[in-house]
Formats: sequence, C-alpha cells, structure tokens
Amino acid sequence: MGAQKSVHAGKAKIDFNVDFTHRLCAAMMLHSFRNSGTGSPLSLIVGSLCIKHPNLFGKSEKLDVSWDKGLSDSNVLIAYRKPRPEWLAQHSFILQHSVSPEVGIHGVPVDNFSRTQSGGVNLCRFSAGLDLDEPGSSNWSSKTSIKFEHVRPVNDDGHSISRDLHGFPVTCSGTRDDNMVVLKQESRFAKANDHSFTRFSLQIEQGIPLMSKWLIFNRFKFAASKGVKVGPGFLLASLTGGSIVGDIAPYQAFAIGGLGSVRGYGEGAVGSGRSCLVANAELTFPMNHMLDGALFCDFGSDLGSGRYVPGNPGLRHGKLGNGVGVGYGVRVKFPMGHFQVDYALNDYHQKTIYFGFSNVAS
Repeated sequence: MGAQKSVHAGKAKIDFNVDFTHRLCAAMMLHSFRNSGTGSPLSLIVGSLCIKHPNLFGKSEKLDVSWDKGLSDSNVLIAYRKPRPEWLAQHSFILQHSVSPEVGIHGVPVDNFSRTQSGGVNLCRFSAGLDLDEPGSSNWSSKTSIKFEHVRPVNDDGHSISRDLHGFPVTCSGTRDDNMVVLKQESRFAKANDHSFTRFSLQIEQGIPLMSKWLIFNRFKFAASKGVKVGPGFLLASLTGGSIVGDIAPYQAFAIGGLGSVRGYGEGAVGSGRSCLVANAELTFPMNHMLDGALFCDFGSDLGSGRYVPGNPGLRHGKLGNGVGVGYGVRVKFPMGHFQVDYALNDYHQKTIYFGFSNVAS
C-alpha cells in the first residue's frame, strides 16, 4: 500500500514515494517498538521522498534533496553540485543528517549468532562538507572529501546517552557526543571484458583535530574482487579489510557478520575490532535460461583486535572474532530485475535464509 508520483515544476522534477504497509504490519506485531506509542502519523511512514532540480540558479547547478525513512532509521541528504569543465574536479556541497541503530557493534547476537537484536544504542549523525570527484583516467577514478561530523548516541527513546546498557562509554570523548573533521581520499579501479572483471578500491580517512577534544585517527579500508568465467559458470572472489589507529569510538570499529560480510551470521555477530579481514567466494552456474544456482563460502575475522575497542563490546556479547558461513542459493532472472535467495549455515549449524531483489533495468 504505497504511492509513487513524479511532478514537474518548471525544470524541477519531484519524485515522491511512500509505503505504509511495512510499518503498519510491524506496529501490529511489535507493540513495544520504539515510538509506537507516540501516536504520530509520521511514525507510521516507511518510504522515501526525492526532489531534484537540474538548473537551480540558471547556470546548470544541481540540487538533490532526499529523505529515506525505515522502521527505526532515517536519513536526510542535501547535495548541491556546481558545474565544472571535464578536466576539473566536480564540486559537491553535502549536508546530511541520519539516525540509525548501532546493531553492528552494540547489538546482541541471538539464535546461535544468526540474528542480532538491538543493544539500545542508536547513532544520530550530522555532517557537512565538500566532495571533489576527480576526472577519471583510464580505469581509475578518485574522490576527495572533507567534512565536519557530529555524532550523538541516543537510546531507543531518543534521549542522549554517554554509556551503553552495561555502563561502558559509547563515545570516544566520554561525553554525550563526538566531533571530528575527516579528510577522506578514495581511489577506485575497474576493468572488465567478456570473460572476467577486476575491481579494487582503497579508502583512507584522517581525523584532523582542529579542537583539542576532537578525534584524531587514521582509518583505511580496501576491497578487491575478481570474477572469472569458469566453463558455463562464473567464479567471484573478493577480499575486504581495514584497520584504524589513533582515537576510536566503539561505533568506528569494523563490524563483521551479516549480508555482504559473512552470511549465516547476524549483523556484526562474528566480531567487532580495530582491524578486520573478510573473504568471500561464490560460484554461480546456469540451470536454465531464467535460473542460476550458486554455491558460496564466507570467512571473517577481527584479527584479534576486538579487545582494543573501548569497552570491548565483542567480548561482552560473546562474539568469537572469527566465523565461517557456507551455503547455496538460486538467482531468478525476470525482465524487470533479478530475484535472489541464499540459504546459509554458520559455525553453530544455525540456518539463515536471505532474500533480495535488484532492478537491473535501472
């Protein structure tokens, strides 16, 4: 039960999409859900609103405003982009405000680590900054950004907190918020042909202490993937890792486990550490013209760095820091997109089923 509408006002285009169904069903099943007793009509909405203007001041300046709201999270993004010649970097001014549950770090694993329940910590983030998209050359592209970020943990009732349910700090400063200025450099490489593809990305973030109590740290993350056609099938292998040195708040740790990490585990249920390494391998093979089968194996580790996260949330929640997930699945090809089902088994023989849909036409 939802609505989708596009409205043209001059050169501006407004895309409007709201879905009530998911939130209403959840409200009937989960009476204790956060804000369920407020009676606010806004709390019943799950959906998105997007406004785009391609020529804001008559010089091809682009303005994008988007609002996404889920059951327990929301995100507002305002982006203003100024036109530049092809040989110069594209400038984008970004304002963002988001609220989301921090289940990856503070969540509690249940059902033999196959699911993660909320630990009562949510992150309210505000950021403002500048993105510079460098012109791509050959197979490489790069992006540089600098932003101010204000992070304020809140409980499920929306009140600011400085400690979790066990009395451990949830910020680096020990107060109810953290502030930082982050300089980020991201480089990407992509190359593909009819039989294989290669992708690599590297992100480096540096916290700049403009004020005495602001966070100073260095954080890097890499992701490499290789796909090769093997007979009628296709083999995809990927490796992701990273590390952080310097000041660290618990929410900055690497969360390991979940879809996109180690399947068969809940989000962050494998571990959370200052460092991480995740390896994935998946073989897909055709079964007919519409159906593909898949076999996969995932592995993740915090490399023994979980105890260096303030408060050691991984150990307190019983996370071992290492985990393997194996399983199989099917991919169904429809004209409007691909439907995917994965059946995963973790180290504790707990079974998990994942569903997904991708609109390849877009």
